[in-house]
Amino acid sequence: MPANATPITRQDRPGAARAATADGRARQAEIFRQAFLIAVLVAVAAVAAPLRAQTPERERTGAPQATGALHTVRTIPEACTRIEGIFTGDAAQPYRMQAVNTVPTCQPRARFVDAAQANPRADAGWILNDVIRVPDAACPSRQAVVRVWRKPVDQALERDGQGQVRIYLQDAQKQASAGQMRALPEYSAQLEIAGRCG
Repeated sequence: MPANATPITRQDRPGAARAATADGRARQAEIFRQAFLIAVLVAVAAVAAPLRAQTPERERTGAPQATGALHTVRTIPEACTRIEGIFTGDAAQPYRMQAVNTVPTCQPRARFVDAAQANPRADAGWILNDVIRVPDAACPSRQAVVRVWRKPVDQALERDGQGQVRIYLQDAQKQASAGQMRALPEYSAQLEIAGRCG
């Protein structure tokens, strides 16, 4: 090679420069594609999580009920509560619902809380336990939709050497008098009227 000649390096070759530029663009396109897919997956997960949380553990339709017929919508034995409903025939309030105690001597293992006070929703730790649809016999296009929510609590109880949980009355009374009662699971119910008549 002559002394005044400039050596041609790989970067100075036109074909190699085009190949390097094309290779760099291909890498950038692949990185962009992967970042876009990750963003889409995150968005789908963010939308799907609340939808999954709103899926009830149980869903059913009750028998059609006549106007004025008091009926049981759902019994919650753990809370010693029965939810009763009635179609009123009143256009302003076509269905009325109330929670009543099942048996006076029942010892609750959970609490039933009014929905206005509890404000049950998935992001507050509540689980949609049951959706009950009660059709109106006088107007089949109208239904009372009752959503029953439950809020579990961690009740890790100590077990003895035999693997049993033992609760002694004297200990429970001492805890109650000291205001150290264990938290109880909670239930709540919301009412919605679906459909119209006439």
